Amino acid sequence: MYRQGPDTAYLLLYVDDIILTASSTALLQRIIASLHREFSMTDLGPLNYFLGISATRTATGFFLSQKQYAIEILERADMASCHPCRTPVEPGAKLTTHGPPVQDPTLYRSLAGALQYLTFTRPDISYAVQQICLFMHDPCEQHLHALRRILQYIKGTTDLGLQLFASSPSTLVAYSDADWAGCPTTRRSTSGYCVFLGNNLVSWSSKRQLTPSRSSAEAEYRGVANAVAETCWIRNLLRELHCPLTAATIVYCDNVSSVYLSSNPVQHQRTKHIEIDIHFVRDLVAQGQVRVLHVPSRYQFADIFTKGLSFALFDYFRSSLSVRSAPAPTAGGC
Repeated sequence: MYRQGPDTAYLLLYVDDIILTASSTALLQRIIASLHREFSMTDLGPLNYFLGISATRTATGFFLSQKQYAIEILERADMASCHPCRTPVEPGAKLTTHGPPVQDPTLYRSLAGALQYLTFTRPDISYAVQQICLFMHDPCEQHLHALRRILQYIKGTTDLGLQLFASSPSTLVAYSDADWAGCPTTRRSTSGYCVFLGNNLVSWSSKRQLTPSRSSAEAEYRGVANAVAETCWIRNLLRELHCPLTAATIVYCDNVSSVYLSSNPVQHQRTKHIEIDIHFVRDLVAQGQVRVLHVPSRYQFADIFTKGLSFALFDYFRSSLSVRSAPAPTAGGC
């Protein structure tokens, strides 16, 4: 990061790939010239491709897509001509450890790993991919069937990507949810959250909790703590980038008990086994940095990260996450 007076520039480096942006074209060209004097580099012009992710500038911002990568995954799995399906996981479906093993576990692991990378622009498959990755050490036929369903869903949605909007990053809002004791084998819960900076989805997660929860309130509160920790990291990053947020972070949860626990220091006997999470969130609430609010389940966008949903609900939440089809090209070809 470079900042001097009104001039600001950010440089993102991954091995030998660079994204560079600056507050003015003149500053951008000066930095590029300085880099050229020190290193052998190629200026590829405006951002359009980075680490396998296509970035298309639109009238409202950027559209991020991994369409070609998704097609390559389908070809590797020999499913380029498969019949598509409308959701990546069946509603209410749960995977277990029982069943005959797959014939080629190496291919299973390769495809599961490839799908993990695809979630960079496809948060709509995060839950389904997280579920199949839980069994990479010993995959069974039912796990392979679940993986193939994800590929069938991708087959019908290769045009989908993540839309980012040009907007002022003035607010940070998170949605947190948990599927209590959803794993039929371990009875652990699955936590999910999504974080919006302004109008943009910037972070999301679907993850099985490390230990079983003794109540739905405990599972939900652990999920809230994970979401709050992520928002704290984002706020710190924005502060380092000289774009600090002044408004409190809003965390929405559809569990009334979790909302109550975030600000009321009671019920210690029922919650003493999650005391660290209790105090972590409550301290931030007391400082005015975080507000935990209730949201009706029908508006709980994080549901898509914790369980299989009906198509109508899945489609609504997917659209709410700004996962949509590529914008149509303009007459000028832009």
